[in-house]
Amino acid sequence: MAVSDYITGVQHIGIPSIDLDKTIAFYKSIGFEQAGLFHNGENRCAFMRLGNLTIETWEGDPTNPEAGAINHVSLNTTDVDKAFAAAKEQGLNLVNTEIQSIPTFWDKGIRFFNILGPNHETIEFCQIL
Repeated sequence: MAVSDYITGVQHIGIPSIDLDKTIAFYKSIGFEQAGLFHNGENRCAFMRLGNLTIETWEGDPTNPEAGAINHVSLNTTDVDKAFAAAKEQGLNLVNTEIQSIPTFWDKGIRFFNILGPNHETIEFCQIL
């Protein structure tokens, strides 16, 4: 069993926003469409899509106004439970001790977990339910 058995490609790239409305307007101005707008508690989260590239941008978290502002890269996961088990078996550097969920994203929610890469980059494994 390997975590790569449950990955189909990049799902989205996560970039926190200082001003979500301005961020949405910017991405629309360069050709992206708004694929989704969700609430996670009091904060809003938008998914902006251009072709096969999706950017998740949200309010409420600290931002880095310099190079390195990307928060995470998310991989599309076909079976998050099996991917999590495989990540543990492979000894990957797990950020989460259990699978996380956000029920308000997309139609039926998402389930995900994060690992750290060798440069402390966050890689999310996400299944849209």
